[in-house]
Amino acid sequence: MNKDQTEGNAKKAKGEAKKDYGKLTNNQSKQAEGRLEQAEGFIQEKAGKTKEKAAEQFNEEFDKQKEIHSRNKR
Repeated sequence: MNKDQTEGNAKKAKGEAKKDYGKLTNNQSKQAEGRLEQAEGFIQEKAGKTKEKAAEQFNEEFDKQKEIHSRNKR
């Protein structure tokens, strides 16, 4: 799990709490803020997953190319 995923999860939780507080106090503005923060957290988490997957794919390809290069040197 990378920084974006961790921060995204935290933002989602904070947004959920803010949304629930808005419901308890009948404050539609707080509810909307909470939903927005949840959406931001969801997007940040997904971006983190995408970055992590891209890094994994890059490293796999790099390792393959390194292996091919070392075989060709022999």
